[in-house]
Amino acid sequence: MSHNTRPLNRQDYKTLTLAALGGALEFYDFIIFVFFAAVVGELFFPADIPEWLRQVQTFGIFAAGYLARPLGGIVMAHFGDLVGRKKMFTLSILLMAVPTLAIGLLPTYASMGILAPLLLLLMRILQGAAIGGEVPGAWVFVAEHVPARRIGIACGTLTAGLTVGILLGSVVATIVNTSMTQQAVHDWGWRLPFLLGGAFGLVAMYLRRWLQETPIFLEMQQRKALAQELPVKAVVVRHKKAGWVCRCCLPGCSRQALWW
Repeated sequence: MSHNTRPLNRQDYKTLTLAALGGALEFYDFIIFVFFAAVVGELFFPADIPEWLRQVQTFGIFAAGYLARPLGGIVMAHFGDLVGRKKMFTLSILLMAVPTLAIGLLPTYASMGILAPLLLLLMRILQGAAIGGEVPGAWVFVAEHVPARRIGIACGTLTAGLTVGILLGSVVATIVNTSMTQQAVHDWGWRLPFLLGGAFGLVAMYLRRWLQETPIFLEMQQRKALAQELPVKAVVVRHKKAGWVCRCCLPGCSRQALWW
């Protein structure tokens, strides 16, 4: 039985499980911000500005994470082609865990002034770059591990894991808001989900140590056929039709980002 037609084996299931679990924990880190946006806005911006402006600034910082995703995807895809899928797969979750943990420890505007929202913005940009490299990198990682006829179920399982991360974020936010008083959430409770997210990310990074490099990358490495140019350059120069399709799809992706 050829590699392309064989059923999934134990190693494939292990790879899918660890990849989906790591993706869920990483997406939790990325999305938890929105559940505490109101509290974050009150703490990281001046108290004397209008409420609507505070909300705009808060969600602007949230949106910065989405704007950074393409850059993260471009950079991590390039280095994933050079140094290995597994290394960048692990780096993406570290790049998510550290900023999430840092947000949970950041001093507020009352302590640091304008530096507080600037640091918060920086952390969100790093989170966005991480998730931008995580999602496409994870799809490539599992697709290069499993047989060609099983790529659909592999990528579907991984995407389901990302959705579980959003669900986990909503559950944690609900528990915090229902088990604590509003004042306690405002004082320190809002930090707990971010600290928990940082811990989740470090656990996921540890779990990914047990993953193996993809057979396709190892074969490319052995043949010394690793890509030397940016993937985005190859798409623009050699796949112009696909590029136009992507441009046409961007408005729909933007609406989805705004919805989330």
